[in-house]
Amino acid sequence: MRLEKITEPAILKQLSSKDRAHLCVQIRERIIAVVAQNEGHLGASLGTVELTVALHTVFNSPQDKIIWDVGHQAYGHKLLTGRNSAFETNRQWEGLSGFPVRSESPHDSFGTGHAGTSLSAALGMALASGLQGDSSPCYIAVIGDASIATGMAFEALNHLGITQANVLVILNDNAHSIDSSVGALNAYFEKIKKETTTETNLFQALNIPYSGPIDGHNLELLIHELKSLSKSQGPRILHIVTTKGKGLAEAEKDQVRYHAPGRFDPHTGKINRIVQGNSAKYQQVVGESLVELAKTNKKLIAITPAMVTGSGLSDFFTQYPERAFDVGIAEQHALTLAAGFAAEGMLPYCFIYSTFLQRGYDQLIHDIALQELPVVFCIDRAGLVGHDGPTHHGVFDIAFLRAIPNMTLIAPSDVEQLRHFLYTVQDTRIGPVALRYPRGYVHRNDWKKPFQKLPWGKGKQLKKGSLLALVSIGTLKHTCQKAIEELSDPDVWSHFDLIFIKPLDTALLHLVFGEHKQVVVIEEGVRQGGAASALMEWAQENNYLCPIHSIGISDHFISQGKTEIQLEDQGLNVEQVRNRLEQIASKKL
Repeated sequence: MRLEKITEPAILKQLSSKDRAHLCVQIRERIIAVVAQNEGHLGASLGTVELTVALHTVFNSPQDKIIWDVGHQAYGHKLLTGRNSAFETNRQWEGLSGFPVRSESPHDSFGTGHAGTSLSAALGMALASGLQGDSSPCYIAVIGDASIATGMAFEALNHLGITQANVLVILNDNAHSIDSSVGALNAYFEKIKKETTTETNLFQALNIPYSGPIDGHNLELLIHELKSLSKSQGPRILHIVTTKGKGLAEAEKDQVRYHAPGRFDPHTGKINRIVQGNSAKYQQVVGESLVELAKTNKKLIAITPAMVTGSGLSDFFTQYPERAFDVGIAEQHALTLAAGFAAEGMLPYCFIYSTFLQRGYDQLIHDIALQELPVVFCIDRAGLVGHDGPTHHGVFDIAFLRAIPNMTLIAPSDVEQLRHFLYTVQDTRIGPVALRYPRGYVHRNDWKKPFQKLPWGKGKQLKKGSLLALVSIGTLKHTCQKAIEELSDPDVWSHFDLIFIKPLDTALLHLVFGEHKQVVVIEEGVRQGGAASALMEWAQENNYLCPIHSIGISDHFISQGKTEIQLEDQGLNVEQVRNRLEQIASKKL
């Protein structure tokens, strides 16, 4: 049976064991071929091929619901549920999402992207089905050993164990999230994989019947176990052991790098080197700068929730292991842990993606800002992030951070500012400080200069014009500078780099609003509640009546695709900014 002939998962029930095994080979080949070209989450999906085939052989999707925690491992599921022919569009603009999406297929019963949500969703769906008089569907949550350590997953297990909800939990244990799994729970899983014991384990103690661990690549064994479990009702858990990157030798060998390797040779697995001049990534700059700072500042520590490699912290963790804390996928814990360190006189730098900071909002308010504790937030992936799409865009942080009292929010406009603010914040001790910066490459190569202390709370005038003002937030400065250069009359435009979103530089704003007829604010964040909103509020409070134009992210979730396309969609590329400025200038009087 060829993969192309699988138009719906019910067909799998008709296959022989030999055909199913051959299908697994084809699924891996298809995933490797497409991800090699399109990029994406390779390792996790290669590791769940047999599980995916087994689930769709035994259960009846979409009547039975499969919820893929995070969704990194769901590519095989997409291939078997009618999306094989469209798989070349995976993670592309107007194509398939790289994650399960309810609107994309009835087989995607619950959308995912962040970790630890599947158990709560499956339980809620199962309870809802029971309340509506149908307890026959099985709700299957596929969750990894790193994701099940999240607080939300533990909360769901605690609830699940006192219900009769028809929920099957598949614990996909590959000993990794992006980096290797950490923590006591990981050590516990390693122990029970190695030892045969009749003692009550963690899940049984929570009143959830437990099976396993079994080989997650033994397809017929998986089918046998799932058939047995499908005949029972109520909560139960099957622990399977898989290899991340299974079927591609290079991916099995380096599971961290091949989590999402970028483009690579599908035959050899060799990763294609992207030549980007001599430029470094923002994450490299931040990581190397922190190593330098730690040499002289013994109170400096680094905390990250499972993003050591992605945040550029590998060298810091190697050189300062006693001051480096990877807490796993535990954003809430990461923030209050940082608060505890700060309360005892340490200076924690908390490295977290903008999209994941959303998960620790209460801790940010209640445990850090309320107590004015000096925690430095290095907010990575601020702005549009490209192919990961709406679950991962970092476009809300300006709006939700500027609402918090005692918060300082800085948007460095270039790599030099970012490096110097990492140094400058050491001496502030005025409460939490957030530095937001994008993913990708920096705009200059000579960034590794001696540290300088930068003025606190001050923005910059970059260009003096005669009539109109453009205020840029963060690295959009470079887009604005290019746009102004291309204007028919650039001399009418002043250009300001806001830098501090909170507190605002009031002296600079009096210059912006007091000497210009119209003001344009541009940001790579949501317009509702963002930096432009802050300036509008300030202008109103200070009786400035000039028109204020906002350019930013519109009020909807932005699809996956190339960042360049996303920026174009939101009117944020050079040509569009230039055209908008020309339009405003034409009506300047």
